[in-house]
Amino acid sequence: MLQNTKNYAVITGASSGIGYETAKAFAARGNNLIIIARRKDKLEALKQEITALFPALDVIIKTADLSAMQTVFHLYSDIRDYPLQTWINNAGFGNYDSIAHQNLEKVSQMIHLNIEALTIFSSLFVRDFKDRENTQLINISSCGGYTIVPHAVTYCAAKFYVSAFTEGLAWELKVNQAKMKAKVLAPAATKTEFGKIANNVTDYDYDKIFSTYHTAKQTASFLLELYDSDKTVGLIDREDFSFHLCSPLFPYAGNSAHNQKL
Repeated sequence: MLQNTKNYAVITGASSGIGYETAKAFAARGNNLIIIARRKDKLEALKQEITALFPALDVIIKTADLSAMQTVFHLYSDIRDYPLQTWINNAGFGNYDSIAHQNLEKVSQMIHLNIEALTIFSSLFVRDFKDRENTQLINISSCGGYTIVPHAVTYCAAKFYVSAFTEGLAWELKVNQAKMKAKVLAPAATKTEFGKIANNVTDYDYDKIFSTYHTAKQTASFLLELYDSDKTVGLIDREDFSFHLCSPLFPYAGNSAHNQKL
């Protein structure tokens, strides 16, 4: 298990839900933190909660709307000089609607955040830190990144991208004998603000809508299991909600005779 008081873990979408609980979990392991989200008041509350328990830790707050790509580049430039060891791309939101009727402005923002920001942060982090010992990148996908869910096709497609991108990156790092590991966590229903935002409602009762679900704290614990493992994928079974650590699930054409010759 990771125990240090020098290196930093970066967590996007840390103002609530899985990101909030993940930040607390990494703090309990002695990690300094860089926590990122739009809502400064929520980040300040998180920092206060962590520093009350672990006053020696450095908790840096960065407020940003990561659906704006220039913000993503500028934010990375602000923090790249810290001794970063872990990067968790958790920021994102969902959308439940038919393709014919979905709000395209919302969908566009979702794609910017769930795909573009994640890709840029991942690429920059890999570029700068792939050869440093014990570095890890964990991208948050969804079990909907491996299964198409009715009324959430666009969201699932975005998460399929996250899953495929991260699995491909994991292969690339391995083939190139990089020291960094890339991993993907694919949760199922988790009691967070996700339900309200995805369904465009102000009230969302997980107890009424789902027969079972995980808490954000449980999902953060799954993330730590993935972090401590040598596996690439942490996947929740959508039917029985069991957690599984897996090797990459998508086919990889690494040894194909039909690959382009470089």
